[in-house]
Formats: sequence, C-alpha cells, structure tokens
Amino acid sequence: MDSRQIRFSLIALGIVVPVAVFIFISYLLIGSFAKANIRVDAQKNLGPLKTPWRAIAQGGEQSGVRMLQPVTSQLRSLFPEYIRIDHLYDFYNVVSRGPGGLSYDWTQLDQTVCDIYASGAKPFFALGYMPGSISSDGSVVSPPSNWDDWRQVVQKTIERYSGQSTILCGGTIKGDSLTNIYYEVWNEPDLESFGKWSVYGGAKSYMNLYEQSVRGAQNAQSVQKFYIGGPSTTAPYRNWMRTFLDVATQRNLRVDFISWHRYSQSVDTYADDMKNINDWMPAETYSQYRDLPKIITEWGFDPAYNPVADGPAGAAHIVGSVRNFLDGNIAYAFTFEAHDGDHPSHGILAQDGTRRARFEALKLLNLLEGDRVGVDGESNYVKAIAAKKDSTIRVILANYDPEGKHGEQVPLSFSGLEPGTYQLSVTNIGYSKLKFDTVTLNGEDLQRVIYMSPNHVSVVEITKI
Repeated sequence: MDSRQIRFSLIALGIVVPVAVFIFISYLLIGSFAKANIRVDAQKNLGPLKTPWRAIAQGGEQSGVRMLQPVTSQLRSLFPEYIRIDHLYDFYNVVSRGPGGLSYDWTQLDQTVCDIYASGAKPFFALGYMPGSISSDGSVVSPPSNWDDWRQVVQKTIERYSGQSTILCGGTIKGDSLTNIYYEVWNEPDLESFGKWSVYGGAKSYMNLYEQSVRGAQNAQSVQKFYIGGPSTTAPYRNWMRTFLDVATQRNLRVDFISWHRYSQSVDTYADDMKNINDWMPAETYSQYRDLPKIITEWGFDPAYNPVADGPAGAAHIVGSVRNFLDGNIAYAFTFEAHDGDHPSHGILAQDGTRRARFEALKLLNLLEGDRVGVDGESNYVKAIAAKKDSTIRVILANYDPEGKHGEQVPLSFSGLEPGTYQLSVTNIGYSKLKFDTVTLNGEDLQRVIYMSPNHVSVVEITKI
C-alpha cells in the first residue's frame, strides 16, 4: 500500500468511525428511551386471569413470637391464597425425644397455622430445620443421626396439617380446609447459613434429604391431597435444577412442584429465569416436569434490607414483576415478607403494622378480575396488565424506575369496545379513586393520555353504563 492509499484509508476511517459511533449511540438512546403507547384490545381474551401475587412468605424474624397474629386483618384484605412459613422445627418446639422415642407438641405451630387461616390463606410449609433432638450434632442445619427419625417427623407433620380427621383452630378448620397444602423440602439448601447442602451427593446430600422427606410423606396415613416439592434454592441454577430432576427420575421420587427464590431490582430477571428454566428442561428429557407448577417461594427487590423498596419504587417493582410472572406462567410468587420483626426488614407491613407501598401495590393488583386481555406498547419503564369482567375493563400501569427520574406522558387506548357510553376512573396507590370522565363511543377507540411520574402506579377503569 503506497502513501496515497494510506492517507485515503485514514481519511475514510476518520469519517466512517465517528458516523458509525453516532449511529450506534443514537440507536441505543432511541431504544433505551422509547416511549410507551399502551393499547388494550378488549377482544383479545387471554383466558382467566391468574393471581400469582396472592402468596406471601413470612421469614423467621423472631423465635417464639406469633409474627402474623397482629396483622391478620391487614393480610386478609390482600386475599392471600397461601402464606409460607419456615423454621417449623427450631422455632416452634415441635419435636422432642423421651424414653419412648419421639414425641410431638404442635401447640405453638398450630397457633401460627391458625393465624394463617385467620388471614384467609392456607399454609405453605418449608420443611425444616432439623430438630435438635434428632440432629447428628445438635445443629439445626445438619443431617439427622438416623434418617428414620426425619421420615417420621415429615410423616407426622403431614398427618397433622393434611389429616382427614384433623381439627384445628377451635373446630373451624377441618375437612376441605386441609386440602392442597404444600410441603417444600427445606429452605435455601445451597446457602451456607442453612446448611450448604449439595445436590451432587456427599455427607450433606440434598437429594438424600429430599428422598427421605418424600418417603416420609408417602408414609402419611389418612391424609387429604397435598403437594411436596423443591428444591427452594436461592436462585434458579441450571445444575441444581437438572440434577434435582435427574435424580428424582432415577429414584422415582415424587415431585409435585418446582421452587426457587429470586431477589432482583430488574423486573426482567423474572422473565429471563422462566426462559432459562424452560431451556434447561427440553421436552425430550424432562417432559413429565415441564408442566409442573413453578413457584417462586421468596422474591423481592433486594436480598438485603433496602429502604428504597419501602417507597414508590417497591410498589412499581411489584407490578412490573407480576406482569412477568403472568407471562412466565408462574403458579405462585411469594412476596417476602409479611411482617417485620423488631427491626426494619423486608416486611410489606412494618413492625407496628404500617402498610408499606408494596402492600398497597398488592392490594391494587386485586382490582384486576375476570379474564386477562391483550396489551401491547409497553416501554422499558412502563408496564401494564389488563383484565375484563362483565362490562368493566381495568388496566394497571406502573412506571418503574429505581432511580426515580423517568416520567412520561403515556397514551392509553382501548380498542374493540362495543358501542355505548363508558365511564372512566383512575385509582391510585392508597386507593384514592378519581372520576375521570364519561364518553360515548360508536365503534372507535377510546383514547386518553395518562401522566406517569417516576414509580407511579395506578389502575384505569372503564365501565359500560
């Protein structure tokens, strides 16, 4: 290459590279800040609206304290279907050993179970931790000295809370109230503080723990229909998921549901998780597991306490995440957690019962009823879920921005509406309901513009009158 060619090439590069960089940056900016244009198609029926958000977890904040009792009325207003608890055997003093073998005192655990029923929910049990009376070294996260003991503990637990003849809570809970109870084998077994169990085997084999738990469950006599599953890891990990299912297949172990935890400030993480899990379970190998209920038994904004989650960002994060749970066909996603202990934590209710923004978001989601209808035009920030029941369509909108900076005017349109007169209203966080206006349509779309400030959440309702 001569000097003239070199100079020409350098000049060309001097022009092409900046232009390419400008085009690339412009593309990123346009993509990143594309505005929402929410379009609700009243004729696009997606089937009955599922309610995965009607599930709440309560952590082990304080041993010996009925964490749910002071807030049962608040929780009842959220219409929870299940409330999950762990620490069954180390917090509630259930199991002891005497001269005649193991004995059981259900008094304290019954109290919390009755608090769950008083909240309008059924219990979802995380089986753990190891009773000190059967632990190999006294630790609540160690294997038992004798697996026969653990099998018996699981058996007796299921016979107690799924028993056909069980009567709880002063005679108010029995029969069908004890059907469809969930039993999850352990809680975050991969975490050091909960035992660092291994899915691959060894002295602390999770698959041995799971197998012995299933064997105990199968020994339960005269019980209602119940579910047992796992592995309840801190996140959905490919090796854990596949090995768990592979070994369950090899040993012919019952698996009624697949569970995991996830904390992430990105609402898209939940969509990515479901895509990954489906990819990890190809139909040719895992056909018997692909349609099992997928349950996130703990989820939230941040694994550590983060006060940002107590404000508007936490509420918008709830709605944006639930929108992805619905698309991902999540059966239940257990918001962590119901009630703070004696220090600020993840509670949707503070220690004194004060409702945090995430509580209000869950309550607002319950305005959605009937069949889910099609929505498109979401942006990176603004997410929407719409549902129709009878003559009313409701769409919940959330503008999620954890930095609290992004606001926008959001065009909102409803198509496929029958001719007639419609009344519009907007319900905001805190349940302030504002009458919007009344409009008569003759086949055209109903169109409005809603200003969404950062982390704003509201429900827009239209009703044919």
